[in-house]
Amino acid sequence: MVYTIMFVMLFSIGGLTGLHLGSIATDIHLHDTYFVVAHFHYVMFGGTGIMFFAGIHYWLPKMTGRLYNEKLANISAGVIFVGFNMLYFTFFIMGFNGMPRRYYDSLPEFHTYHVVATVGSWILVTGMIMMAYNLIKGARSGAPSGDNPWRAATLEWQTTSPPPLLNFDKIPEVTKGPYDFEEHEEAGV
Repeated sequence: MVYTIMFVMLFSIGGLTGLHLGSIATDIHLHDTYFVVAHFHYVMFGGTGIMFFAGIHYWLPKMTGRLYNEKLANISAGVIFVGFNMLYFTFFIMGFNGMPRRYYDSLPEFHTYHVVATVGSWILVTGMIMMAYNLIKGARSGAPSGDNPWRAATLEWQTTSPPPLLNFDKIPEVTKGPYDFEEHEEAGV
């Protein structure tokens, strides 16, 4: 859930900054600056990368039959979020102030921003290492997840975790729709 919220926020920033690059009046100033680099990373890594992490967290219990530490997952998501924004949001500021991309060196006025971005990259990598550690430890020795740890109503969660060869031992019986959560609402979930 945390990664999905992060995705919406980061991908929205990436998408909305694309409007500036699509307008001739602002693109003249922002073209070929670090603003473009920040926009690209917010869309690609903030969108695709973060949703990949969300997918791994969602499907790991089904693939391995084991749970990861949810508290550590939320902490690592927060660290990734802070590091990502420290790294790439400073690129927006530098680009807006005229820092060109594809230069091997930069003007001294951008030095502080580069230091902040570098520290942000270290924080981002720390969060990713924490996430990888948590997922690997959970896959190897986490608590058993049960067949449906998320109480999902869709068909793939109605088989064992991990699923048998060909996914089901017998053909499943569909008794409700994929969005029928009445049982879970009654249970107070």
